[in-house]
Amino acid sequence: MPGVELIKVKPADEGMRLNRWFLKYYPGLSLGRLQKLLRTKQIKVDGKKAEAGLKLAAGQELRVPPLAREAVAKEDKPGVSARDADFIRSLVIYEDETIIVLNKPSGLAVQGGTNTIRHIDGMLAALCADGAEEPRLVHRIDKNTSGLLVLARNRQGAEILTRAFRERMPHKTYLALVNGCPSQNSGQIDARLEKCGDRVVVSENGKPALTDYRVLDRLGKKFALIEASPLTGRTHQIRAHLAHLGCPIVGDDKYFGRLKEKTDGIAAKLYLHAYKIDLSGIYRRKMEICAPLPDYFQTTLSALGLTMEK
Repeated sequence: MPGVELIKVKPADEGMRLNRWFLKYYPGLSLGRLQKLLRTKQIKVDGKKAEAGLKLAAGQELRVPPLAREAVAKEDKPGVSARDADFIRSLVIYEDETIIVLNKPSGLAVQGGTNTIRHIDGMLAALCADGAEEPRLVHRIDKNTSGLLVLARNRQGAEILTRAFRERMPHKTYLALVNGCPSQNSGQIDARLEKCGDRVVVSENGKPALTDYRVLDRLGKKFALIEASPLTGRTHQIRAHLAHLGCPIVGDDKYFGRLKEKTDGIAAKLYLHAYKIDLSGIYRRKMEICAPLPDYFQTTLSALGLTMEK
């Protein structure tokens, strides 16, 4: 058929799900449109009908119908703008032959989705040298959470790091400014979490979830700066657990509820920051990386008289 493209999967896209591949190279193609093209067999992989979640292998041949061209960015080849290239390079706080670590700002999504065109995943090509593989995401943090995001430089590194994150090997520490203050200076939150729409709720039927916490500083009973370490990896775990403790994170629209009115005058941001990650178990030597707090977070702490060090 005129206009049909047969595209080989690049080595850099090995293991990527088919829907993510289209999101990367055809960012304007809606999920509904993609599903219809797949359902009507207009998109095929190696000549066969494919599902959106199919994991691609390097060298496989994708049949892309001409109608999908309408969803490509205006340039002939989708790429990273000079502005975004400079921006993502400015986020790098550590790199070696294995990983790249970014200090992600609040408000920027890690991956694309409905109505999300600008995201970290779409800028990764700017971080690879000519001929090198594009860095790969090995974990995610919420759009409105700031802080550490680890990337693997190649597929082999991605496999090692993904396995490590799955097994909870890298110890992660978050900083959260909360409304209220726990009755104890430290402890462990043990509360099962279950998905409920776009939130998670504490439920006896939920999945096990554990979070260690420690109060670093407090302003009476009104605010506290908390260090939180998730021992499991549930969606919104720290946010839901701190709300369950009676200390919702400042700026958290999903879990703050009516208490939000008490924080008028504070920047309208989520005060949750992925602060430190311990990669010693992967590197087999002492290896900790810290991400500086965003300016708005540090400014608010200073205004409240709170500090990370008692």
